[in-house]
Amino acid sequence: MSMDMLMDILLDGLLDSLRLVPFLFLTYLTMEYLEHKTSTKTRAVVRRAGKLGPLAGSIAGVFPQCGFSAAASNLYAGGVITTGTLIAVFLSTSDEMLPIFISESVSVRVIAVVLGIKLVLGMITGFLVDFIFRFRPSPIRYKEIHSMCESEHCGCEEGIFPSALKHTVKIFLFVFLFSIALGFLIQLGGEDRLAQFLSGYPVLGPLLAGIVGLIPNCASSIVITQLFLGRMISFGTMMSGLLVGAGVGLLILFRTNKRWKENLSILCILYVSGVVWGTVLDIIWKLYLS
Repeated sequence: MSMDMLMDILLDGLLDSLRLVPFLFLTYLTMEYLEHKTSTKTRAVVRRAGKLGPLAGSIAGVFPQCGFSAAASNLYAGGVITTGTLIAVFLSTSDEMLPIFISESVSVRVIAVVLGIKLVLGMITGFLVDFIFRFRPSPIRYKEIHSMCESEHCGCEEGIFPSALKHTVKIFLFVFLFSIALGFLIQLGGEDRLAQFLSGYPVLGPLLAGIVGLIPNCASSIVITQLFLGRMISFGTMMSGLLVGAGVGLLILFRTNKRWKENLSILCILYVSGVVWGTVLDIIWKLYLS
């Protein structure tokens, strides 16, 4: 591996991680404020407002910034938002799709349709998940922000700003180191192999695209979008990968939420949702639009 390639990996990892810092800091600042400066009654009101969370989550997630998925993971780990809201954000997150569409001069109509589909499917799935989960103990009921602070040893007693800053630095370093390691693996494996993996089995397109979408790196959304633009995969296959792709959201969820079974269930819901919706879109495309 050349020195230039090494520097590119380090620089990409640094830039990707730095983009998250404002979102992380503001999120932790909000969570610290809710914990230290508001009453239990006020926090309960905020959480009850979460019934409309999937709508707000899908709208926030559709903006081309994976920082929203990172923020949502932290809010979920602190018990501020529901599982459905988190899923809505993950499904609607766009990552690198929009910049690639714009750079390739894709029409505004097509971009609007893709973003609209992600928003609507994220919202529907989020509300459905919250409806199903209302019949079981909700994480919102037993999670408190201070429990996450205790596990992180952030020194919450020092005040809101120092605590939020410590949380942010810890997560930034974690994401930065993971991004570098993943960058090395992708360089060794090559994006071409990802492309071959996706385009080699068209019948299994949505299933394979969903697996690629789980990779917490922009390379996955780049490869998936470029393959679609090159007419090597179907529309539904592309949507499966882009729906499952949540940027670094899943990575931060596993880092901040200590309930591993819960995290795995969210991962499974995300993957199955993306694959099912992608398959449905492929069927609609073949029956009515081809």
